[in-house]
Amino acid sequence: MKTVSLKSTRLVIALLAAGVIGGAGVTAFHAERAHAAPAPVVATSVSASPITPIALPDFAQIVQRYGPAVVNISVTGTTKVSDDMPMAGHQGKDDPFGNDPFFEFFRQFQQGQQQGAPREVPTRAQGSGFIINPDGIILTNAHVVHGAKVVTVKLTDRREFRAKVLGADPKTDIAVLKIDAHNLPVVALGKTSDLRVGDWVLAIGSPFGFENSVSAGIVSAKGRSLPDDSAVPFIQTDVAVNPGNSGGPLFNTHGEVVGINSQIYSQTGGFEGLSFAIPINVALTMEQKIVATGKVEHARLGVSVQDINQTLANSFKLAKPEGALVASVVKGGPAEKAGLQSGDVIQSVNGQPIVSSGDLPAIIGLDSPGDTLKLGIWRKDAPLTVTARLGNAEGKSTQVASNSPAAGQGKLGLTVRPLQGDEKREAGVNNGVLIEDASGPAAMAGVQSGDVLLAINGTPVKSVEQVRSAVAQSGKSVALLIQRGDDKIFVPVQLG
Repeated sequence: MKTVSLKSTRLVIALLAAGVIGGAGVTAFHAERAHAAPAPVVATSVSASPITPIALPDFAQIVQRYGPAVVNISVTGTTKVSDDMPMAGHQGKDDPFGNDPFFEFFRQFQQGQQQGAPREVPTRAQGSGFIINPDGIILTNAHVVHGAKVVTVKLTDRREFRAKVLGADPKTDIAVLKIDAHNLPVVALGKTSDLRVGDWVLAIGSPFGFENSVSAGIVSAKGRSLPDDSAVPFIQTDVAVNPGNSGGPLFNTHGEVVGINSQIYSQTGGFEGLSFAIPINVALTMEQKIVATGKVEHARLGVSVQDINQTLANSFKLAKPEGALVASVVKGGPAEKAGLQSGDVIQSVNGQPIVSSGDLPAIIGLDSPGDTLKLGIWRKDAPLTVTARLGNAEGKSTQVASNSPAAGQGKLGLTVRPLQGDEKREAGVNNGVLIEDASGPAAMAGVQSGDVLLAINGTPVKSVEQVRSAVAQSGKSVALLIQRGDDKIFVPVQLG
């Protein structure tokens, strides 16, 4: 299982594919829709509070009816390793030379003979998937089949098929497979929009290679954004999923697939109560594109956005701390052509509310280049609507910046001066002032000397006097647009 280590108290995102490389335990990464009628699940009533009776779902019926449509996926491939890597077993009891004083000489001699070009060694991995079309269309995760040379699909009746990868989209972690078979069992497909926080859900997959294992839990949240996965509004659950569950279905109590199990949050690499599934509507959108063209082209708006906390909401005179705050706009991109500016707050897209910054890339990720969007924005204390025509991401995406912590009470605590001509050229800006010293609330908010102050509450800064005036007219908080290197972010500062 491949994990990304995060230092300090930060958590670990673990992709759930189980694999082996040359016998060692490491992870190798890596149509038509089925319209089967959902199973009428019979619930058994149990004792409950005097207010509302509680019914438990009949998980056994779901497994019996749709379990045969869940498949085990085995992947083989190769990876390159260097021949000059240290020899295995040259220490301890496996050391062929023991404590021989000539050990180092012989070890270097053997390694010298083995040095050369990198060689390929076989890799193996396992995951899960589910059949959505009786003629062999299967959905799974892109990371399950990444780098695969041979993909084998095993059904619950023990039949095995060589699968063809029709296409994979790493951005949403969706892959589509095809096997040469007909009249296959299929799952029923549901709607993620009908799923509620607190609903029971069921996962079927192959954790650690144990085929068709079943686990259950409840929905903890919807539309969850994860680091480096801003294009997917994940379903968060407490369903136990582990390496090998990747690509398996997440069922609702009606026996309909509402998501694809994809990731876990963990400090140990194993399940700790936080699992994440890709919404089925996202998966099916990608599946249609892959079946039609063999690839997925993602749209691009060309902005960097960040979340709005209460301090920023106060600074921009927003009724609630909701929306996506535009920290920067890509020059020549769709957003700039549409008239978007740094300091705008995107509150809706085609009438769909934007509550957090992660909602924006999740919506755009489902659109295609050339699509037109109507953006409801908040600019200078008033609502405004702009129309943007999306471009092609080409590996780029809407970025979500992280907020700096809020400061305490007191004065702003900045010493600034005008930027010189060479400093403007180096920073790539036409306006702004250089921060020579930061103390008090500004320093506590994360502002540093050497930063360039570009705007206050969305208004571009052109002079030191303007900074004094803007701060004097602000209320209890102020939003500073700071540039540090090539990065831009609004920093909320509480003035008290």
